Amino acid sequence: MSRLLPTTVVGSYPQPEWLVDRKMLGSRLPPRTRALEIWRISPEFLEQAQDDATVVAIREMERAGIDIVTDGEIRRESYSNRFATALEGMDLKHPGTALDRTGHPNPVPRVVGPIRRTRPVEMRDVEFLRANTDRQIKATLPGPFTMSQQAEDDYYHDEEALAMALAEAVNEEVHDLFRAGADVVQLDEPYLQARAEKAARFAIQAINRALEGIEDTTALHTCFGYAHLVHNRPNGYPFLEALADTSAKQISMESAQQKVDLGVLRSLGAKQLIVGVIDLADESGVEDLEVVVARIRNALKVVDPERLILAPDCGMKYLPQKTAFGKLRVLARAAEKVRAEL
Repeated sequence: MSRLLPTTVVGSYPQPEWLVDRKMLGSRLPPRTRALEIWRISPEFLEQAQDDATVVAIREMERAGIDIVTDGEIRRESYSNRFATALEGMDLKHPGTALDRTGHPNPVPRVVGPIRRTRPVEMRDVEFLRANTDRQIKATLPGPFTMSQQAEDDYYHDEEALAMALAEAVNEEVHDLFRAGADVVQLDEPYLQARAEKAARFAIQAINRALEGIEDTTALHTCFGYAHLVHNRPNGYPFLEALADTSAKQISMESAQQKVDLGVLRSLGAKQLIVGVIDLADESGVEDLEVVVARIRNALKVVDPERLILAPDCGMKYLPQKTAFGKLRVLARAAEKVRAEL
């Protein structure tokens, strides 16, 4: 963007209570298999209802003053399962089991054949978003490393081979999302931090394969998990500096709720940096304007303003809608205040 300190969201925005059972949604870890039971709308009207709720989410972001908006991931049961479960080679009727990032077993897709993307998965989502806003838009996809950790592999018997097959499918989708009108496509890779030793072996190779041949603006988001669900959270990133070797043009990371030492950002070279300055661990309140202003000024100590983009720490899916909107509004106001000082 031409303006300094543009604001964006990581991806998700709260789904309305009339669309999903939010109590059920918030009582469980993000589903890896399908979770059709969370939807309150009958199947024949579900897409129309999701479209309507998506427009509301877009308007909320616009009204809050966000510069680069998403569709709120309103059509998704989790950030990853909409794409992962659409791939050929995944057995959804007979799911497997894998440990989640908290160490608990979770039902996951079972890989029983070659992973292939047989159709665009989110292309219509991006076309709908593009048709409903004149702001810059961002589309989000689960990254290949994270998806490889959210599946039971009964076919490749090799995590790296599985990650590379997933990366090929992601790459095809990324190309289509830019064709659909996306200004930015972001890969979500929270498991880079949860499985740092494995990430060091093959994550960068898989991410770069997923972004191969892409000249448009790509982002890579990594975090410690939703604060609503993951409570045992480190204060530092065990796997961040290596992201300088990815072909993603932007690196997105959380910092506010964990008070991360932003000096680590110096290791990411000339990347654009999407820095989380909104704490999502407090679901009841909205930060004071000056608190967010201070976080932005702190980021500017290590990042040139031309390379800094401002966001919440993570997705806002589990927040009350009123709280989410308030947090986005204070984000936009804080960015405006600091921008005027530059």
